Amino acid sequence: MSSSPRPSSSPETRLEIKSILLLDDDVELADTLKALLETRNFVVTTVRNGVEGLREVMALDFDVIMCDMMMPTMPGDMFYTAVQRAKPQLCDRFIFITGHSDKPNVNDFLKRINALVLTKPVNTEELVRTISFVLQRSGRQTAG
Repeated sequence: MSSSPRPSSSPETRLEIKSILLLDDDVELADTLKALLETRNFVVTTVRNGVEGLREVMALDFDVIMCDMMMPTMPGDMFYTAVQRAKPQLCDRFIFITGHSDKPNVNDFLKRINALVLTKPVNTEELVRTISFVLQRSGRQTAG
């Protein structure tokens, strides 16, 4: 990271690249979302489950964490709980993606933590708007 100050003439300039951790066991969907987000200048790390995701979170404080709810090894709710214990400051950076919001246990968890949720199939514009909201809410992006 550079320690040089931003030019005073353009405080809205966004030079910092934002990092996204994408957890989804659907490789095709993860690859599609990664390619889409990389065209918008995000650096995207993809993993297939919460165990791999936890390893990544311990190494880097991602700007946004996009998490599928139904994954092998460690599902989304367990991953969130693990992050909440290890790095609670990252909890406001979660966006959950699910095709199972009709399942009572999934729905109860998402309501309990007041989660941001996108339903599969994911709408591109809604995804970008939600990511922008998370970045603004967590103070990771200048307003503009």
